[in-house]
Amino acid sequence: MNLTQAIKIIDQHANNPERGLPQDVFWLVSRMTPLVNVDLLIKDSNNRVLLAWRQDKFAGAGWHIPGGIVRYKETLEDRIKQVALTEIGQVIEYDLTPIAINEIHRPHSTRGHFISFLYQCTIDNKFEPDNTGRLETDPGYLAWHAECPSNLIQVHELYRSYITTSLR
Repeated sequence: MNLTQAIKIIDQHANNPERGLPQDVFWLVSRMTPLVNVDLLIKDSNNRVLLAWRQDKFAGAGWHIPGGIVRYKETLEDRIKQVALTEIGQVIEYDLTPIAINEIHRPHSTRGHFISFLYQCTIDNKFEPDNTGRLETDPGYLAWHAECPSNLIQVHELYRSYITTSLR
């Protein structure tokens, strides 16, 4: 099989990239090109920050800012909205001007290079995460933080000052 034939097969399996890629294709793409993602610094009127627990082979275990990778032909604004619905289950308010843009390099070959946009977001002060059936150490567990936790995932340490500043 030559390269053209291999690409044709991959194209057949990735027939709707606007909805996401099959995992094997995603891993291939993420080994070859930077990924663009949005991260949401979500605060309430009490100045608490909403963080999610994460535990995986790429980031390790710890608290992180909710975020997601931009899909093909998806706008940054649409990704912000989708991350809020997918990870938090809520509509949020947001400023479309990012408060930070970072280039992130990770030591692994898959998901090893990101261009990350951090957005300032707010949510209704009455919002309480629905963690029904989840332990605090389950991926996706959400919690409000009045202080920046010591166990922030390593890749989000670059956001520590934004979290701390937002809590003042």
